[in-house]
Amino acid sequence: MPEHRIFTTPFAKVYPMYVQKAERKGRTKDELDAVICWLTGYDRPALQGQVERGVDFRTFFAEAPAMHANASLITGLVCGVRVEEVEDPLMQRIRQLDKLVDELAKGRKMEKILR
Repeated sequence: MPEHRIFTTPFAKVYPMYVQKAERKGRTKDELDAVICWLTGYDRPALQGQVERGVDFRTFFAEAPAMHANASLITGLVCGVRVEEVEDPLMQRIRQLDKLVDELAKGRKMEKILR
């Protein structure tokens, strides 16, 4: 089975869309970065470095310092798929990130997003 094309999509190509989505809904880039850093363990300079290097999603998550221990608590639907039921570990991480961005854009409080 061929791998999903999102795995080789540059994170830097999707990151501006995450920023736009957050800002369109009244949230900030700093809040988005906080959510991404919480999930992946990157600090802000390292996150910016990944964006500047143009790494793909596979590399972005492979080089993540430490996925948050509570990442497994991220549940719900993203594009009609239950995050907690995704079998491929990389796809599940991508869906977890998408879910957090969705929650941020929907106005959920940061303390609720950062379980």
